[in-house]
Amino acid sequence: MARVRISEVFTSIEGEGVLLGTKTLFVRLAGCPFSCFYCDTDYALPMDSGTEYDLAEACRMVGRSLEPNTFKVNFTGGDPLMQHEAVAEMARFVRTAAGVPTYLESACFDAARFGAVAPHMDYVKAEFKTADSGFVDEARYPDIVASAAECLRISIGLGKFTYAKIVVSDATSEDSFAELVGEILRAAPGGRGLSGMVIQPVHGRGAPDLRLLLRLHDVAKPLYGDVRVVPQLHKEIGAP
Repeated sequence: MARVRISEVFTSIEGEGVLLGTKTLFVRLAGCPFSCFYCDTDYALPMDSGTEYDLAEACRMVGRSLEPNTFKVNFTGGDPLMQHEAVAEMARFVRTAAGVPTYLESACFDAARFGAVAPHMDYVKAEFKTADSGFVDEARYPDIVASAAECLRISIGLGKFTYAKIVVSDATSEDSFAELVGEILRAAPGGRGLSGMVIQPVHGRGAPDLRLLLRLHDVAKPLYGDVRVVPQLHKEIGAP
């Protein structure tokens, strides 16, 4: 019987990206191949973290956890692509049995896994990681960025509500940031099919100052009109 490891399931306010402020059921999957210095859910990084469920039981738990007026179910992590088959099945359940939109939050490190999950999602946030995140060695970094760009193309091709997020810190250089923006816009030429680009400052250690955020905004804005600097709202209101 198929099984899945889940770190936690809870209802809160979406604190990131272009859909911030919406009431959301979060399904946090266990497991992530990276360890970014700014990660605020490091308890969910190990593949053996959380609790193991059989897939049918996990779907029932998600269904029971849905509260009235929930805008969407957010599959997050960790990184959901680590358990992509289980995520696809749970998302299928949410859309068909519960009738609630689904949302994928991922670093999009594996385009094949993403391609299996994306058809069952309504909203996709593709995170493009900066080189200063310290999440992967320099030799592998270009492949990770290329994979995220391919996932962006897949999502747009499927007609999903798709946007890109770039987390930035006080160590983010304008040149490396500009390269990421270029990768995003090569995947979505002219911004076609893209529903926004979010610059998300790191919270706490490594947080960039306003001057750097304004400079990074001004790198992206001439290339793509709908770019916004969006801090993590949930940290400001004390939400999980």
